[in-house]
Amino acid sequence: MKRSSGVRLCAAAVLGALSFALVTGCSDGDPGGDAKDSGTAAKPLGAAELKKLIIADGEVPGYAVGPVPAARAQPITTDSAACRPLARVMSALPPAGAAARTGRLATQDKKKTPAAKPTSLDDLDGSAFEEAMRKSLDRDLTTVTLASYEGDGAEKALASVSAAVKSCTGGFPGKQAGTAVRFTKVAEEKAAGGGDGAVAFTATMDADGGGAAPVHAEVVRLGNTLSVYFTSNLGAMMAKKAYTVSPEVVEAQQAKLK
Repeated sequence: MKRSSGVRLCAAAVLGALSFALVTGCSDGDPGGDAKDSGTAAKPLGAAELKKLIIADGEVPGYAVGPVPAARAQPITTDSAACRPLARVMSALPPAGAAARTGRLATQDKKKTPAAKPTSLDDLDGSAFEEAMRKSLDRDLTTVTLASYEGDGAEKALASVSAAVKSCTGGFPGKQAGTAVRFTKVAEEKAAGGGDGAVAFTATMDADGGGAAPVHAEVVRLGNTLSVYFTSNLGAMMAKKAYTVSPEVVEAQQAKLK
C-alpha cells in the first residue's frame, strides 16, 4: 500500500536523526578520568581501575550493557571553542582530555507485546506503519564514560560544561564524519547524579527539516572522576515525547563509584 508523504517525511527525518544518534550515542578510546576522593592530592584512577568501576551487563535493571562499537565512535567537532565541551560530551567523550577513560553502552530493553496477527511492515497503512516504527525505535540508548583527572582537572572540566551550557543557548554548528550537524539550542536541565557536582543539559538538533530532535546529557563529578552520560531515543523524538538521561543507568553507575 502506498504510504502518505507525511509518513515518508517522518521516516526520512528518523533516518537522518538515526545516523546522528547511532554515532554520538557511543564511542570508545579517548582518555579521561577522575578518582573518588575530592581534592587535588588524590591520585587519578587508571584505565584498569575505571574498567572495574564502570557498569556491566546485569547491573542495570531493564538495560543490556556492552562495549561501545568502534564503528560508532565518530566524534562531533565544532569551530566554537566555547561549545566544544558540549560537542565532546555528546560524542560520549569527557569534556576535556584526561588521564584515563573507559566507556559502555546501555540499551533499554523494551519487551514486545505478542501480536495477535503478526504482519509485515509492508502490509501496514501509513498511520500503522508510522506507529510501528515509533514503537520499534522507542528505547533509550545511553553511553556511559568514566574519566579520571590529575589535580583539579575534573573540577575544571565540569566547570567548562557549565560555562558552555550558558554560552551556547542559541546553539552551535558542528560536523560528524564529514556531515554538517546543527544544534539550534541548548538548555540546562536538573541533574540527577548528585556527587560533588553535576551539570545536565538538552541539546536540540535540526533533523533536516524533520523537526526538532532533542538529545540529553549529564556530567557528574565524584572526586577526581567524571561520569559522562549521553542519551538519545529516536522513537521519543518521532513522537515528540519527553525523555531524559536514563535515570536507572545514572543510579547504577553512581552507586558503583561510591
